[in-house]
Amino acid sequence: MQHNILAYDKEIENIIFRIVSHLKGDYGISKRSVATLLLQQDEEMFDLVRRKEKEGYKEIEKMVNDFIQTSKESPSFLISKAQQETSKKIIQKVVSYNKKNSKSIAGIINRITINPITGIPLLLLVLYYGLYQFVGVFGAGTLVDYIESIIFDEHLNPYINDFVNNLIPWKVLSDLFVNEYGIITLGVKYAIAIVLPVVGCFFLMFSIIEDSGYLPRISLLMDRVFKKIGLNGRAVIPMTLGFGCDTMATMVSRTLETKRERVIATFLLALAIPCSAQLGVILALLSGKPKALAVWLIFMVLVFLLVGFLSSKVLPGEKSGFYMELPPLRLPKLKNVLKKTYVRMYWYFREVLPLFVLASVLMWFGDLTGLFQWLVEVIKPVVGLLGLPDKMSEIFLFGFFRRDYGAAGLFDLQSSGILDGRQLVVATATLTLFVPCIAQFTMMIKERGWKTAVAMAAIIFPFAFFAGFVLNRILVQWGINLG
Repeated sequence: MQHNILAYDKEIENIIFRIVSHLKGDYGISKRSVATLLLQQDEEMFDLVRRKEKEGYKEIEKMVNDFIQTSKESPSFLISKAQQETSKKIIQKVVSYNKKNSKSIAGIINRITINPITGIPLLLLVLYYGLYQFVGVFGAGTLVDYIESIIFDEHLNPYINDFVNNLIPWKVLSDLFVNEYGIITLGVKYAIAIVLPVVGCFFLMFSIIEDSGYLPRISLLMDRVFKKIGLNGRAVIPMTLGFGCDTMATMVSRTLETKRERVIATFLLALAIPCSAQLGVILALLSGKPKALAVWLIFMVLVFLLVGFLSSKVLPGEKSGFYMELPPLRLPKLKNVLKKTYVRMYWYFREVLPLFVLASVLMWFGDLTGLFQWLVEVIKPVVGLLGLPDKMSEIFLFGFFRRDYGAAGLFDLQSSGILDGRQLVVATATLTLFVPCIAQFTMMIKERGWKTAVAMAAIIFPFAFFAGFVLNRILVQWGINLG
């Protein structure tokens, strides 16, 4: 029986033919299917081909990787697009649609979400109640205040400090676990009291938005804006995930169609997208100062758009098309939302707690050897140019270990009443733009290569302080009172 074979464009067909000619093993499916899965970077198929082809695997792997690197658009995207278009043609031949569906409540809501006139105000409402009120005010405000101030500061930390100091008479060793830079009193406290509530609230809200089918509609709304900065609507997904964890979002950026887009997205994630814990703490810090929050938000959006626009002009390569299938809107299912939230929180917390412990150990070691104080002294002149107190030098060092670690330190600093409104905005803006944390930097090396990752970090570090300096001068020069 003759079957019609799905035809791709000429370049895809040529590489499929070359791969098939090198496949000698028996896979139980057509070798053409094996080739398309390799081009879509299916890890299980790569493992299977490695076992089946043995000596010939390296040649096949090189062939696939060379094509992916030189292709103007992602082969995975081109293959998926052709498959969807063919599927749509087949469905149209055998399925009829009730035209009344377009006038149903679901149809009306769908049009509201994707029409810029109604969709953008709706998106702003979602961001206000979802991010600002739920994550910022409730998560980073109410929950963090209770867990940090009541549970840790009033009950756990004093008891643990007394217990460990009495148990370990050597202060050098006891400082490793408790007191100012202790693993328990600083690292565990930051991870559980400040980061966990904020991350939990963000992932819960993100799971609701994702399960409702609203996320792809945000991609459609933002496509036109993102094209101005060398991306397209598909980049909304890693950018949105970046508000949860920039490390995870950097990994997800591999789904973008071209190398140029993946580099731009990685750079913007490292520079201008705060993770959920950092964002939540910043929202909590600025929520009582509406003018300060507005200045921070406007400044960050302008930096994001300006840097993205300049990157799109500097980096070579063509823009890719945007093609996305919209799933139906639906009421989120509680089981799905809770499961997604749990999985993401488990993944994040498994990653973040060891790094917080490591950061505490490094802080302890740096304080013990004097290295930490030396680095603080090196940073102090730069911090002074930003109009910030010397204590902020420590916060920037915290931010190098993890962005959320630095944000948590800023939260503690603000609680002591050291920063005024202007200093708070400059500090939050600079810390947001500051170098990516160790975990994100490691993922950048893995995804983009060490040369690209180091180049990005080398640009971001001076840019963050320069941007903070400019913002401070504008606020001082214009005499803007931020309360």
